[in-house]
Amino acid sequence: MERLLILSLDSHGVPHRWISWQQACFYYAKNLVAWTLGERSFTFHGGISRATGERSRITAASIIAIKGKALAAKGFNQVPPLNNRELFRRDRHTCGYCGAEHSYLRLTRDHIIPLSRGGRDTWMNVVTACRHCNGHKRNRVPEESGLQLLYAPYVPNKAEYLILTNRRILADQMDFLKQHVASHSRLVLAPA
Repeated sequence: MERLLILSLDSHGVPHRWISWQQACFYYAKNLVAWTLGERSFTFHGGISRATGERSRITAASIIAIKGKALAAKGFNQVPPLNNRELFRRDRHTCGYCGAEHSYLRLTRDHIIPLSRGGRDTWMNVVTACRHCNGHKRNRVPEESGLQLLYAPYVPNKAEYLILTNRRILADQMDFLKQHVASHSRLVLAPA
């Protein structure tokens, strides 16, 4: 159960963040769960009451909406932090120049417009590249190096970023998140 993550939503149903089962139990115990979704639920056992002799337990759904202000809606279109793990997952471990799929260790972050030439380290200026193609491109733009970009970069929205950051998503959580993923996302094409 340690690796189990619960998908939390704001009270309007907008994806917010992954929380641990311990955090979910806190929200249940404090009566802060507005409503739940999902096909899966998990029962967590606590201590034994001296008064009744019964063991406490909380049953948590795989997707919970937290009472309070709609905080997730504000952050839904915020640009998520860029790092190689999520970049490689966004691009499905596929080199943006040769189209070959590689393991994490054989991939690099390529700046379409190199940093040395005024490019920025942003989602819209980076693609996944194999070491060979990135070495061939060096600090040139693709056209100058004879390479052609095979797919367009894009900024993942909050739902997609939640998919990219969790390797153990339950089927009901994935179904919910995919409803919030933009149609241009490569995750829409990803096998379930």
